[in-house]
Amino acid sequence: MPTDYPIDYLRDILNSRVYEIARETRLHQTRILSDRLGNHIWLKREDEQPIFCYKIRGAHNKMSSLSPEEIKRGVVVASAGNHAQGVALSAKKLGCHAIVVMPVTTPSVKIEAVKRWGATVELVGDSFSEANAYAEIISQEQHKTLIKPFDDRLIIAGQGTVGLEILKQHPGPISAIFVPIGGGGLISGLATYVKQIRPQVKVIGVEPFESDAMYQSLRANKRVILKQVGIFADGVAVKQVGKENFRLCRDFVDEVVRVSTDEICAAVKDICEDTRTLMEPSGALGVAGIKRWLMDQEANGTKVSGEHLIAIASGANVNFDRLRHISERAEIGERREAILAVTIPEKPGSFRRFCKAIGNRSVSEFNYRYANDADAHIFVGVMVRNQDEIDGLIKRLEKKVSRPWI
Repeated sequence: MPTDYPIDYLRDILNSRVYEIARETRLHQTRILSDRLGNHIWLKREDEQPIFCYKIRGAHNKMSSLSPEEIKRGVVVASAGNHAQGVALSAKKLGCHAIVVMPVTTPSVKIEAVKRWGATVELVGDSFSEANAYAEIISQEQHKTLIKPFDDRLIIAGQGTVGLEILKQHPGPISAIFVPIGGGGLISGLATYVKQIRPQVKVIGVEPFESDAMYQSLRANKRVILKQVGIFADGVAVKQVGKENFRLCRDFVDEVVRVSTDEICAAVKDICEDTRTLMEPSGALGVAGIKRWLMDQEANGTKVSGEHLIAIASGANVNFDRLRHISERAEIGERREAILAVTIPEKPGSFRRFCKAIGNRSVSEFNYRYANDADAHIFVGVMVRNQDEIDGLIKRLEKKVSRPWI
């Protein structure tokens, strides 16, 4: 950690005006997940905010700094959804008109929420980057203040109050805090506060493999622009992290772990089982990151147990129609289901031999497709108990299909 880092951010965080509209959320200790993972797993429940997401903190801290003239002219914002809700709610409280530019891929639950707060919504592009470019044009042409979602000092300070609350609510030892990363607003604010107050606490970022702009940037020691991003975890689907956010993360973040879509779905299920609350995919990244980090530590010969690990449950704005997909993928992410694609000979008895090869297992999904006179393709889901069982099943099938099925 740099010794000459300015203390200004601490003052900004302590003086943030977030509590005019946001609330201090609970730090909730899980029971089921803690028992399963052999550690004390805590959730910082940002889904309890008025917009069901932490973004209201930074949005209102920035909006409350605007002059009367800026309030009168109005504001414009680009967002994948949650920041837009924060700006829209703050604008309503302050009597300011807001134009919100959102990617066309934004879940409808977030679009409708923004409209209910009275903002004007425009859908532009397939990603945050395209929406942001259009928002900048509106800002210049209509002389409206652009409220950036993450690359802004007051936004960062507002999000930093999450870290302030955690250290106040958990005065005992904390091993690590796991934070979702999109553009970097939340983790840069949280890490800047936590590492200056309790530097022994690790701050670990979490990104999806297909939206890992911060991971790539920290490795390259410069901001990287991703060619494309996955939109499953739409709340963190950002091609390039913010300039100031990158600088702060480079100074204060210990590491970044990446997780798969299946691991995110499993984490949504984990949180639901403990809290009966449904997180959006990006909101479950912290828990997915804890599970991945613990597996990585064990793979490297370090068994972590009895530690206090905190995940930011960052948001719960999920479309109901996405739950089926999440439910189907959760078992795969938990290593309780193996999805296999196998080619077998198109001849009598081959399918019976395949069933014998997979053993006495429950089949969750099945499809048999004729390919040609010689081959048939099988797509099958089978229930398993862990990754070792998956690996053993695959090896056994590879051994079987490597020789003629006679």
